[in-house]
Amino acid sequence: GYRVSLQGNFFGCNHTYMTFPEYIPRRHIKLDPPLNIQSNATASKCQIWWSTLNAPWYLTEILQYELQYKEYSMSWEVAFNKTLPSSLPQVEIEATELRSGTAYAARVRCKVSENENSYHSQWSEWSRATVFQRADVPKVSEKILNTKTMQFLFIPLSFGTLLYLFWNCKLSSRRQKASPALTFPLQLLSFSHSIVCTMGILR
Repeated sequence: GYRVSLQGNFFGCNHTYMTFPEYIPRRHIKLDPPLNIQSNATASKCQIWWSTLNAPWYLTEILQYELQYKEYSMSWEVAFNKTLPSSLPQVEIEATELRSGTAYAARVRCKVSENENSYHSQWSEWSRATVFQRADVPKVSEKILNTKTMQFLFIPLSFGTLLYLFWNCKLSSRRQKASPALTFPLQLLSFSHSIVCTMGILR
């Protein structure tokens, strides 16, 4: 520790003022801002990372970071702030927090963790900003969507048609005992033609 005092001559008299009776530098640290902040955005998340090579090696594992990000056209005064729980120099932002097609800017600052007793610091200045934009989610083709819809509808419709034909043939066989074999083949042929036409539409 150090003893810091201020000495001066005031109106011809020498005076000494004790500014800090005991000044401990490791409890009054201000770090340089993080370096080389970069980002990579996809449709699901945005990854941001940076470097702390300018910080002393014995402090890198006890640092905490604060992330600030905003829409690129907005002021930093309305930015979102996140205090990161990890000492790792990286963070991920979920896509649900970002608007599609909008450019964003992000920056970060650091200080010694408040849980640390041996050192104490204030926040560093903000780093340079990195700019990123969330990737658009690919849209499902309308043709593929219609084809899948037809495929889902085809199964219950076919099953319902079979039940209808079976029930209709059963009634016809009771009414027309003289020619029971004539009605079913004609209806089966018509149903087969319907299936062929439906499969042609799906293709």
